[in-house]
Amino acid sequence: MNKAEFISAVSDAAGLTKVEGAKAIEAVIEVVKKALKKGDTISLVGFGTFIVRKRAARLGRNPRTGAQIKIKASKNPSFKAGKALKDAIN
Repeated sequence: MNKAEFISAVSDAAGLTKVEGAKAIEAVIEVVKKALKKGDTISLVGFGTFIVRKRAARLGRNPRTGAQIKIKASKNPSFKAGKALKDAIN
């Protein structure tokens, strides 16, 4: 499912127009981005948790030359599914 299909499905389920549904989806995405950027976690009971995971700096290899390279530390967004979501899928 791509973003347009997702917006259409959410709009139909909530009884909104596609424009209103798109605004709602965009608002949710922006709130999630801002919260994760601040380092907050977002827990939606029954759905899951959005968190920021920190990756330490490390050494890697350039696959073309085999030379060692330094990979900077980074923060990566992550999602951990809740029990209800896991149960709904299985």
